[in-house]
Amino acid sequence: VDAAAQAEALAVLEASCLVRDLVNTPTEHMGPDELEAEVRALATAHGAGFRCVRGTDLLAQNFPAIHAVGRASHREPRLIELTHGDAALPHLVLVGKGVCFDTGGLDLKPADGMRHMKKDMGGAAHAIALARLVLERALPVRLSLLVPAVENALGPDAYRPGEVIATRPGLAVEIDNTDAEGRVILGDALAYAAEQKPALLMDFATLTGAARIALGPDLPALFANRDALAQAYLEAGTAERDPLWRMPLWRPYLSYLKSGIADLANAGGSRMAGCVTAALYLERFVPEAQDWTHVDVYSWNDADRPGKPTGGEAQGLRAAWGFLKRRFAA
Repeated sequence: VDAAAQAEALAVLEASCLVRDLVNTPTEHMGPDELEAEVRALATAHGAGFRCVRGTDLLAQNFPAIHAVGRASHREPRLIELTHGDAALPHLVLVGKGVCFDTGGLDLKPADGMRHMKKDMGGAAHAIALARLVLERALPVRLSLLVPAVENALGPDAYRPGEVIATRPGLAVEIDNTDAEGRVILGDALAYAAEQKPALLMDFATLTGAARIALGPDLPALFANRDALAQAYLEAGTAERDPLWRMPLWRPYLSYLKSGIADLANAGGSRMAGCVTAALYLERFVPEAQDWTHVDVYSWNDADRPGKPTGGEAQGLRAAWGFLKRRFAA
């Protein structure tokens, strides 16, 4: 094996271990502050731009949904942003759900459902690790990394079922379930990303238990608004032996998110097609002309297996890297 292949293999391994480490770290040591520090360190290491919008500044800069979900925590909600690369290059935006702990909010999770919710920032871990690969391997793109980072906490100021909250693009969202918070914060981040009209927008999120019911713990659910995008992503997964499974953006199921007083609800009463309706919610924040992929990932191994210890796991990361290499490599 030549030296270049060895170097790439090591970089991919280190990125995979980074996902595991970020997910495995208990929330007391991996909250919004620590996620911000991780992205800041990555930016410093590669001479990238960095900014972070925190607390009430989220309202001033029109990220109201991120603020609403995270406002009850003693740790300020925030949007973390890294930028790097020449403006002449194709623009790639990576977005990762950074819910550093998810109690479920006022729609409180039961004990067994809350036990491993330190992993609810697994999407952010994947996006950060993939950004690191893009930077280390000098993929010829202009990169943006966006991490909406919050703790979905209980408190006097917790957002409530029945509230109607504002979002960045102006859609009004009725809160049906405070435990469907990941899609709420991602909506603001996706809308902000789409304003920049990137060549490709990719998001990663530990979004729904329904994806696990449909596909089990090993197969991330892939959604894409272009057949060619989905096919290229799946082919990269096969080539890297890091499989995903495509799920449909079946738009008639938007009826499950109907609200009588807002543009849409963040969840609904039906137990049907939960991962599909979550993806459809996100799609409302992505313009039709924007190439977009969404991966609903478990980010976890429930039991020890060879090469896959119990705990945090990078799932679909190698597939995503292979997909990006094929799409953007010079």
